[in-house]
Amino acid sequence: MMKNEGKIDRTLRVLVGLVLLSLVFVGPQSLWGLIGLVPLLTGLVGFCPLYRVLGLNTCPLNNR
Repeated sequence: MMKNEGKIDRTLRVLVGLVLLSLVFVGPQSLWGLIGLVPLLTGLVGFCPLYRVLGLNTCPLNNR
């Protein structure tokens, strides 16, 4: 699968995903924290389907 996320983008997605996911266990303990799975998984895989639809790409050419 072709990657369309750069290193900084992926790192931020993983961090945001982990923070949101932590809301399930600490803080308000709401299931809305499961939304964090989306940025976490896209950050780990390096591919975002929404980027493909919008024609965005933050991945440098040599890292594809």
